[in-house]
Amino acid sequence: MIRFECDYTEGAHERILQRLLETNEEQTPGYGTDDHCAKARAYIKKACDSENADVHFLVGGTQTNTTVISSILRPHQGVIAAVSGHIGVHETGAIEATGHKVLTLPSEDGKIRGEQVKELYDAHWRDAAPEHCVQPGMVYISQPTENGTIYSRSELEVLSRVCRECDLPLFIDGARLGYGLVAEDNDVSLANIAQLCDVFYIGGTKIGAMMGEAIVILNDALKKDFRYMIKQKGGLLAKGRILGIQFETLFEDGLYFEISKHAIDMAMLLQKGLSEQGFSFLYHSTTNQQFPIISDRILQALSEKYTYSFWEKVDNTHTAVRFCTSWATKKENIEMLLQDIKALQ
Repeated sequence: MIRFECDYTEGAHERILQRLLETNEEQTPGYGTDDHCAKARAYIKKACDSENADVHFLVGGTQTNTTVISSILRPHQGVIAAVSGHIGVHETGAIEATGHKVLTLPSEDGKIRGEQVKELYDAHWRDAAPEHCVQPGMVYISQPTENGTIYSRSELEVLSRVCRECDLPLFIDGARLGYGLVAEDNDVSLANIAQLCDVFYIGGTKIGAMMGEAIVILNDALKKDFRYMIKQKGGLLAKGRILGIQFETLFEDGLYFEISKHAIDMAMLLQKGLSEQGFSFLYHSTTNQQFPIISDRILQALSEKYTYSFWEKVDNTHTAVRFCTSWATKKENIEMLLQDIKALQ
């Protein structure tokens, strides 16, 4: 079976595995206080052009989102997100389990706009008795979004300005950030992101690491006691160097961007091939998630050899599905998939 349903079906990049093996018998202090974590932090700060950033390493995305969001919000506050946002639809109520509500905004492409945030914020404070409602306390977005789309720099600038005017910390979920940064139409750099948000994370789980996400906190007000928050949420890994070594390897010489680019190249090869065969797409995505609309007949036949994710029914006989490429996707598998689809038409 050739798997395209997500971008974490493979293990880890061979250079990470080799580095983990080479350092296996090193004795280091725990909980992320080792030299490998220190080097990884330095590389990430340099890439973000922000020496003032605090960098912390956690294991996975849901843990990261829960820890960051619950550390920022006061008990009566909620987090604003797109209706398709990962924290609202794919994390089993992890945010709600901390006592905070996800305040969703409508979105057709996975993105929310600054004006939407302002409207929600103003509507809350125009209420004659706002204390009866959950107060908007921060904003969450994904880059790329759950629909494979990316925010442009101008969109982020507007959103950032609104958030700062309303005193709403802006948090960017970067589980697939590398894939967004190297997309052909992207005009946002890591340094731009560090300037425009209060906290974000760089995903490793989906981009070459065995596991791991790197939280980058830019807002000084959010830095205090954050390690306490990590420990309370079960995220302070005893063998923290395991995470540090992986990000050290990914960022010391640009490997993170190199392997992200490979995933995008494979996604664009798939997109081009499907377009040439006459298929349309649910969303215009230049990242590693592609959402072709394919007849149910063809999909049924493909399912004997390939995996993919159901997205939504388009009509009685066609379905939009998601194919994900990754840092490890083989070109021959993309070509084989395209050949098989062509043969089924």
